[in-house]
Amino acid sequence: MKPLHLLHIIPSYWPALRYGGPSRSVHGLAKALVAQGHRVRVLTTDIDGPGRLDVPTDRWVELDGVEVRYCPVGVPRRITRAPAMAVVLFECLYEVDLVHLHGGYQWSTWFGSRACRNVGRPYVLSPRGLFVRELIRQKSALAKRLWLALVDRRVLGGAGAIHLTSEVEAAELRALGLDLAPLAIVPNGLDLPDSLPDPAEVEAAWAGIPRGRRLLYLGRINWKKGLDRLLRAMALLPQAVLVAAGNDEEGLRPRLEALAHELGVADRVRFPGPVEGSGKWALLGGADLFVLPSLNENWGIAATEALAAGTPVVTTAGVGAAAFIRERGLGAVTDGTPVALARAIEAWLCRTPEERAAVGERARCAVAEELSWRAVAQRMLDVYGRAIARALAHQGARASTPIESLRRPL
Repeated sequence: MKPLHLLHIIPSYWPALRYGGPSRSVHGLAKALVAQGHRVRVLTTDIDGPGRLDVPTDRWVELDGVEVRYCPVGVPRRITRAPAMAVVLFECLYEVDLVHLHGGYQWSTWFGSRACRNVGRPYVLSPRGLFVRELIRQKSALAKRLWLALVDRRVLGGAGAIHLTSEVEAAELRALGLDLAPLAIVPNGLDLPDSLPDPAEVEAAWAGIPRGRRLLYLGRINWKKGLDRLLRAMALLPQAVLVAAGNDEEGLRPRLEALAHELGVADRVRFPGPVEGSGKWALLGGADLFVLPSLNENWGIAATEALAAGTPVVTTAGVGAAAFIRERGLGAVTDGTPVALARAIEAWLCRTPEERAAVGERARCAVAEELSWRAVAQRMLDVYGRAIARALAHQGARASTPIESLRRPL
């Protein structure tokens, strides 16, 4: 494949890590595409919770070889409307071969798709786990259903491909009747550290908690993560100690701490807040078991990070990475009830250190071989190639006009 000029449009981007996986995974994909000889730009906003990122908003900046343009977020912030993004998009749209949109219920996704349709540019859409029945029911259901009906159905229908990270996410899309374009399932890749922390760093991170008792959750403190279920499971695991690390983006920590006190497990549960860099990898590498009890995850990057650190994972069937874990025997997949979680956790903690180490070595190998960003980027390039070919065929059928002839000023 000839080198491509690709444009990603995403509402929030690195280093706005409070928004979880998409900011990380899109940057990981973009870096890998650049490493394979393609030109990659990212068009995003400067939103960072209630504030803004400390980044230039008047020019393109380079991050790891990726050209990034941060546009000032406007009103309403909830849908990350950014009027300046429209100007920048029209300046560069005719130069790119394909646009990759990320997210749903967002102004940038709607505007980007409309611009692509207007000029005949192919685009791929990654919903990033947002089109899920339970998530729609739990939060702003009416607003989301209206947006889906009036906006995102057309966004989905016009895509050259809908990129999903797992069969779990694909099944949810089909259940909602939103499989309106060809589906492509490509998992999230993983940024691996150059080296794992040494034993002293690992023991310091776990602050005296003995091995054989260490449970780790790492990710956003968010209602869909199922931490209340994990706390109830802790009441059935009197020897276990849980470290639940992550950003409390919805102010849930006080309620979870109150629940831990009510259940009598508060002395065995720690909330250290966000942990990044070597501290994160020290926690991952030193855990006896990583637990991800989410109601739904389109993939679950933290779970595969744990596997990369050699730590087995217990997760739920609603997590996209569950099939990867189950099929390779790298942990357990449960139905997510507290009793089921407790049984799965206890079964793994009862294994000998040697057994867990053997599983950990298999996990490291599986992640390196199948989930490196290089491998994932190559699979995404196949998706892009098919989307571009479809667009060329469609253009030829309509007017025998190749995409390259559309490079004209607006």
